[in-house]
Amino acid sequence: MYQPLRASRSERLPIRTLDYHVRLWEPAGGAAAGAPPLVMVHGWMDVGASYQFVVDAFGEDFARARRIIAPDWRGFGHSMPPSRCDHYAFADYLADLDRLLDHYAPHGPVDLVGHSMGGNIAMSYAGVRPARIRRLVNLEGFGLPATEPAQAPARYAQWLDELRTLDAGGMDLKAYENAEAVAGRLMKTNPRLGRDQAEWLAREWAQPDGQGRWRILGDAAHKVVNPQLYRVEEALALYAGITAPVLAVEASDDSMGQWWKGRYSLDEYHQRLQRVPDCRIGRVQDAGHMLHHDQPQAVARLIEDFLQG
Repeated sequence: MYQPLRASRSERLPIRTLDYHVRLWEPAGGAAAGAPPLVMVHGWMDVGASYQFVVDAFGEDFARARRIIAPDWRGFGHSMPPSRCDHYAFADYLADLDRLLDHYAPHGPVDLVGHSMGGNIAMSYAGVRPARIRRLVNLEGFGLPATEPAQAPARYAQWLDELRTLDAGGMDLKAYENAEAVAGRLMKTNPRLGRDQAEWLAREWAQPDGQGRWRILGDAAHKVVNPQLYRVEEALALYAGITAPVLAVEASDDSMGQWWKGRYSLDEYHQRLQRVPDCRIGRVQDAGHMLHHDQPQAVARLIEDFLQG
């Protein structure tokens, strides 16, 4: 099994109505004077521990200088709501991040890294609170295909129907026989993930349920469709409000083509990025959407080089 090179610790933080779980990697002697915290936020059905491989790949000087903070988003990992929740609103992630930064960086900006859903959150937040972000790295946070107002009735109907399906247990996440079976699931989803990495990640991504099965640390309610349409005009306005330099990193595999089948392309995403005042594009070879697992050394180098200017 993979053995982390840099140990982390867990911390609980009250954020709004939740008891948030936050993972921290901290230099033995404390962060270097003037070095902003590095906040790393994960994607959909992932956890903060997912960044362990990248943290281990950071250079020694960089790791000794930085305090690294990786929360589990609400409804993921160990940040579960105190009572049953049947859907999640995107704006709540912005509010959660705002409170997280109130606690860990009350007096200055942070460097922010986000993957996938976390990248979308990071881009939106940086447009809302530009002064709080010094530099931003977006790992495959592409946004979503454009929608039209005429789609609203069907979308709301879909949401209502899926709430009923969730209540009936039709969206429950699959349980696994043991941690090894969870690791097998991770490797099936991402064939580039090595067995040693998968065995370690499985124990962070899932846990025993007390009934002899292992369950993913994610709320099934996340599978319910967002009732509100994705409004590209709003996303572009948020992009335009970002004052931090942005590095948009994409993998060599075409995630967009696999997901959207022509409804939304990488070229369209690049056109949207033109609204970001200071943006450059990075690329990671031999990697898919989980590029921080596939090529942690390459991702770490990109992040280091960009954050250090």
